[in-house]
Amino acid sequence: MQDNVELINQLKNKYDELKKEISRTIVGQEEVIDKVLISIFSNGHCLLIGVPGLAKTLLVTAISETLDLKYNRIQFTPDLMPSDIIGTEILDSNKEFKFVHGPLFANIILADEINRTPPKTQSALLEAMQEREITAGGMTRKLEQPFFVLATQNPIEQEGTYPLPEAQLDRFMFSIVLDYPTLEEEITIVENTTGENQCQLNKILSGEEILQYQSVIRSMPVPQHITEYAVKLVAKTRPGKPGAHEWAEKYLNWGAGPRASQFLIAGAKTHAALQGKYAPDITDVQYVAESILRHRIFKNYKAEAEHISVEELIREFLK
Repeated sequence: MQDNVELINQLKNKYDELKKEISRTIVGQEEVIDKVLISIFSNGHCLLIGVPGLAKTLLVTAISETLDLKYNRIQFTPDLMPSDIIGTEILDSNKEFKFVHGPLFANIILADEINRTPPKTQSALLEAMQEREITAGGMTRKLEQPFFVLATQNPIEQEGTYPLPEAQLDRFMFSIVLDYPTLEEEITIVENTTGENQCQLNKILSGEEILQYQSVIRSMPVPQHITEYAVKLVAKTRPGKPGAHEWAEKYLNWGAGPRASQFLIAGAKTHAALQGKYAPDITDVQYVAESILRHRIFKNYKAEAEHISVEELIREFLK
């Protein structure tokens, strides 16, 4: 127990270092960085949604530079095949089949514009995300740990895109929406990026340390009433089921599944640990709730007609 307390204190210091280092490249977007780091320490995947030019790719690259891990960027395009990301078998000079690893064999994967690729390739990524392994040439190969997918998506360009199926959306722990920077932030961004100063970020954490911290967070105790709060919150989103909120009955086609409850607790534990706490409370659950529920509840035509956003619904459930 004493070791765990020391490791959580250590993690808090490392987390502060990480944020400070990332802020040398990324201006603002503190909550976004915070949630991406929560998903990494929770061993979850993250979907970043924002219009072009909001530094989604730069943000992921900056985070990967501060972690001593293998990083690959995959640009998703309509002609991308499963073998392009998994790898393929080739005949070598000895007339023997040899497996050539694809870009998925890394620790951090940036899946850029994930909704631009057909379902066949998306499903290959889905197996890697869920099982942390891939199947190719009749053989299953384990992916190196830690392994996380940070995907980006453009919400406005729907031409030539393939919306992510619900099963794949559900594999993402967080769906994070990036907003435009403030006036002051944008001035700083322009000053920083139009001059000569290009900063090189330092490595703060290794893969072994991340796995160690993930293990400590998993073993963190959670009070019974916090687990009940998370499960009841998810139950509020399910129309026609016991415990459903009146807004869910009125505005939703269907709500979140049990994976949302699991992620709420995992995210609350990680948020608590990153704040230097030794157990999560209700505020930790509330902090991660919007990003976890956003892509798991689906509005009906009445919500569309009345311009009720998913975020408004979640805020109502949290009251």
